[in-house]
Amino acid sequence: MIGIELQEEKERLVGVLFLGLTAMMLAMMSLISLTVLIAIFFWDTYRWQALGGITVLYALVAIACGLRARSNLRDAPNLFDETLAEFRKDRDTFR
Repeated sequence: MIGIELQEEKERLVGVLFLGLTAMMLAMMSLISLTVLIAIFFWDTYRWQALGGITVLYALVAIACGLRARSNLRDAPNLFDETLAEFRKDRDTFR
């Protein structure tokens, strides 16, 4: 039972990691393109302000994502809750 849960968790984590890295790579490419487009658009008038605004926006989104990730890690359920509950049930049955 515990081996099955470990295998399922490993497969789930590998899938999530792959999708997460792919999404992060594509998001970075999009953000770089967006930053270049905005810088080109405001190059003659407000280039420093535009780049500063984009930087602040990226920083705020990064902080929000970091806080959300920390919250998700803190509130995650224990890995072997079902296995431990089954062990307790078995122990109570054999007493």
